[in-house]
Amino acid sequence: MNAQSTALVIEAEPARDVTPLGLLSQALSRGADMATLEKFMDLQERHERNQARKAFDAAIAAAKAEIPVIIKNREVDFTSSKGRTHYRHEDLAGIARIVDPILGKHGLSYRFKTTAEINQPVTVTCIVSHRDGHSEENTLAAGRDDTGNKNSIQQIGSTITYLQRYTLKAALGLAASHDDDGKSAGEDGPVTDEQVETMRAKIVDVAADLPRFLKTFGIERLDDMPASRFDEAMRKLAAKAKAAEKVA
Repeated sequence: MNAQSTALVIEAEPARDVTPLGLLSQALSRGADMATLEKFMDLQERHERNQARKAFDAAIAAAKAEIPVIIKNREVDFTSSKGRTHYRHEDLAGIARIVDPILGKHGLSYRFKTTAEINQPVTVTCIVSHRDGHSEENTLAAGRDDTGNKNSIQQIGSTITYLQRYTLKAALGLAASHDDDGKSAGEDGPVTDEQVETMRAKIVDVAADLPRFLKTFGIERLDDMPASRFDEAMRKLAAKAKAAEKVA
């Protein structure tokens, strides 16, 4: 019996199991040739991948519905030749304590891959996996953290920890909040973590005076910047960059 006739027989019979695996079983029982079997096997693999992806999406949605807003429980405050650095953040251990039990409940887990080659940015990939086999990755890269008085190994370690925190947050869509902002629901809230990082990067890029910048907005740290003034802050930094270009 050739492949075409086998396919016709399978299609004509009442379908007791219409999954690709069921069709493959029927094809095997009727002595289908290798080309036909390979097509059914490919179909079964695609079916399993699709089911695994759906299970992953459902698990992520269920887990996110249970994960609370992460509290910023750490404060960084030091002064170096580049000026004062002062901000609050949530540490990786604090995030893990909250999310790990919830992720495990829904069959989810995560791990990190790291590369730190000589003269290259440090790269961290967060891999979130589901017990059914589907996984998704989120990758970020950054230079070594040379703030403070860190040695070369500490610089790499600091950057890895930082990137692990941010790749995990990005992969899970986590939100973070101050533990001490004391704002009511009707008041203007602070900027997001992403906006803080955007401002910090721009400040470094245009060589702005951080203490003076903070004083302009009447705040002690970038995390305290009202969200409603983020655009204004970025305009001021952009204006400084243009002024520097004219002088040059």
